[in-house]
Amino acid sequence: MSPRAGFVVPLFALLAAMTLVSTPSFAAQPVSPPALAPLPPPPSPPENPATPEKVALGKQLFFDRRLSGDGTMSCATCHAPESGFADALPISLSYPTTRNWRNSPGLVNVAYRKTLFHDGRATSLEEQALFPMMSPFEMNRNLDYLEEVLKTVPAYVEAFRSVFGGEITRQRVAMAIAAFERTLLSRDTPLDRHLRGEPGALSARQRAGLDLFLGKAACATCHNGPNLTDERFHNLGVPEDPKAREDPRVLATARFVGKVSGFPEYRALLEDPGRFLVTKDPADRKAFSTPPLREVAATAPYMHNGAFRSLEEVIDFFDRGGGDDPRKSPLLKPLGLTRGEKEALRDFLAAGLSGRMPESRAPVLP
Repeated sequence: MSPRAGFVVPLFALLAAMTLVSTPSFAAQPVSPPALAPLPPPPSPPENPATPEKVALGKQLFFDRRLSGDGTMSCATCHAPESGFADALPISLSYPTTRNWRNSPGLVNVAYRKTLFHDGRATSLEEQALFPMMSPFEMNRNLDYLEEVLKTVPAYVEAFRSVFGGEITRQRVAMAIAAFERTLLSRDTPLDRHLRGEPGALSARQRAGLDLFLGKAACATCHNGPNLTDERFHNLGVPEDPKAREDPRVLATARFVGKVSGFPEYRALLEDPGRFLVTKDPADRKAFSTPPLREVAATAPYMHNGAFRSLEEVIDFFDRGGGDDPRKSPLLKPLGLTRGEKEALRDFLAAGLSGRMPESRAPVLP
């Protein structure tokens, strides 16, 4: 539900409109997990079909700092190619004088996602792209002003006319960026080659890790299907950062997000409510989206708030049965993994799910 061209739709109005829509709960429920499988070709939505010219334009916009209010940040600032299109920080970078409160999700294979952001508040890349630009604690760019800035760049005016047959609008900016993001693919990991029947694609220890992934470690309960995600939301009991509660900038961000999400007690927020802010379903409190896992070794630190610095810490967390939250998912149980099993699982996650990363050097900007 992108804002129409030609008039201002403030961030709070867009967020409020989205969160008022009746949204189904995706809290943890026992289901038979889909089998692992190689990824199919990426989708190309009929309303925004990909073309080489559109992808090239989207790549320029993705790396262009003019999309931020003070000209210091681009999409690539928090989604850097060398970090799995994340930013290697526990919490994403913020607009000056503000603080973000969540980790930057990686964008590898984002083309296949059904929801975006840790709380799933966007359902398409086109919808997602405008949020960080408008967010006062991210890129802080007024979209009416952004359109006028880009219209002063002759090369962009010509490119939009060629690609879209018309002038620069915020919707077309989002469409071009989305088309580029759908090219950020990793579909040739050792696991993919193994699933296609290639002998020796996984080492013996990685095969042992895969067996644990599917069995004792129960990873595939949530990380399943072709993109290694159930596209659901789970409360894992991930610990909060106690220092964040003492930072007034984080408190302001939490209250702001709660307010624009229609959370009546937003001034009392002391933790991230997760999916609950979108659905208002108590079963979704502190539930966050299951991320896909290809190239997971490149996107540390992990979880919605960067609580864990390494895959070893993540494995130890799940081996303990998750965190201490009494409302955490009933799917989480202590695993009793041995040291050798943890090492095999880590090897599978790190090496077995790492393939050829998409190359995205910063383009020449007009």
